[in-house]
Amino acid sequence: MNASSTGLDPRIAGLLCYLLGMITGVVFLVLEKEDDFVRFHAYQSTATFGALFVLSIGFAWLPLVGWLGQMLLGPVSVILWVVLMVKAYQGERFKLPIVGDWAEEQL
Repeated sequence: MNASSTGLDPRIAGLLCYLLGMITGVVFLVLEKEDDFVRFHAYQSTATFGALFVLSIGFAWLPLVGWLGQMLLGPVSVILWVVLMVKAYQGERFKLPIVGDWAEEQL
């Protein structure tokens, strides 16, 4: 793989798209102009962690069900975060259901 327009190895840039969730996803959407691999991971990171953030806020408003939902959402988010970073570092375009399809359409 050649360096992306950010000057980074695309695998490193893909991993960094997930590092701070939707924040680094947006940063790489702004910075990366050419590499579809990096842009895919940036779109997927932004959408995935944006949706998880909104879901977390929604759970906060629900009494008992929300508490249970947040207890499940935390570990699932961390596992998903690690898996996505590892897959990006391995050079794999790992697509999540729905979000991955949307991210691919944006390219």
